[in-house]
Amino acid sequence: MTSQIQFVNMKNSDRLEIFILDKLEKLEKKYTWIINAKVYLKLEPFKDTVKDKVCEIDLSVPGPNIFNKTYGESFEAAIAEGFGDMEKLLRKHKDKMYKSVR
Repeated sequence: MTSQIQFVNMKNSDRLEIFILDKLEKLEKKYTWIINAKVYLKLEPFKDTVKDKVCEIDLSVPGPNIFNKTYGESFEAAIAEGFGDMEKLLRKHKDKMYKSVR
């Protein structure tokens, strides 16, 4: 799996990049058919709430891509929630893939 991490409208953070790569590695071990991963971290200061940190995850997999966008009070919270949601989406996608093969 190839991965790309982008920090939009903010400085790069090695700490966050390592955190994301760790999460991606865990997904890759469990779902070996993931082709490509793109993760975008953004600040949206114009939002009305305190959850102005955004994590977008876009995974290329066999079939349609899987996309998830989460908001959090910190980037760590947004990343953790995003990867938790992505795990659920990947599980559903895997079930669909194997049902279509049978």
